[in-house]
Amino acid sequence: MAVNLSAHCAPPFNTFPHRRSPIAFTIRASFSRSICFTQAPTLRIVSVHSQKPGSDSSAIMSDTGAPLRPSSSSTSSAIDFLTLCHRLKTTKRKGWINHGIQGPESIADHMYRMALMALIAGDLPGVNRERCIKIAIVHDIAEAIVGDITPSDGVPKEEKSRREQAALTEMCKILGGGMRADEIQELWREYENNASLEANLVKDFDKVEMILQALEYEIEHGKVLDEFFLSTAGKFQTEIGKSWAAEINSRRNSQLAEKPN
Repeated sequence: MAVNLSAHCAPPFNTFPHRRSPIAFTIRASFSRSICFTQAPTLRIVSVHSQKPGSDSSAIMSDTGAPLRPSSSSTSSAIDFLTLCHRLKTTKRKGWINHGIQGPESIADHMYRMALMALIAGDLPGVNRERCIKIAIVHDIAEAIVGDITPSDGVPKEEKSRREQAALTEMCKILGGGMRADEIQELWREYENNASLEANLVKDFDKVEMILQALEYEIEHGKVLDEFFLSTAGKFQTEIGKSWAAEINSRRNSQLAEKPN
């Protein structure tokens, strides 16, 4: 969620603001290499099983507490992958939490409406609609492991991308590798690098969905969420993105005009 909010800034993985006992968050599947994410104890980690450093029993855990054990069976691997993706349904988008929104949308909620945007958008020359839908579905998928990293966390863009790429690699290994895992990696990189017309459009949908959600929360909760609109102003790349954003802003201006002083 690309909004510059003034809140607690998370340190890099290997930096701690205090010398208290750190907790190591290790993600491991049935292969030799593991990735260790280390954070200060006060940082919110979403749905990751924690162990103290030196423990040999850490693993990716399902929301029920059962370890995910990748199998050579494609069926078993698919269910392990989908079980991990359940976190996308339960992890709430941090920008709304930081603004005090009660019961905010999840990461999966956000991606689903982006996919709907790709489905209903008018045809554009040279743009593959099916690919847009796929990119929308996978663009935040690594957040099943790393959580929703926002600018308020103080994580540099390059470090955020590195963490998400590492998490995505682990997720694709849980899936069992192969053609579908390769496709997920390719779609994610295409979006991350803004490397195609489809990626341009889905990047716009990401911002459009956010400001539409902001407008809905303003109406529902009686808040003024200017930061979300200011952070996206002038950053739309496509005509569809620009026109949809203009419509949302127009509706917002009408809502604000109707508010009593």
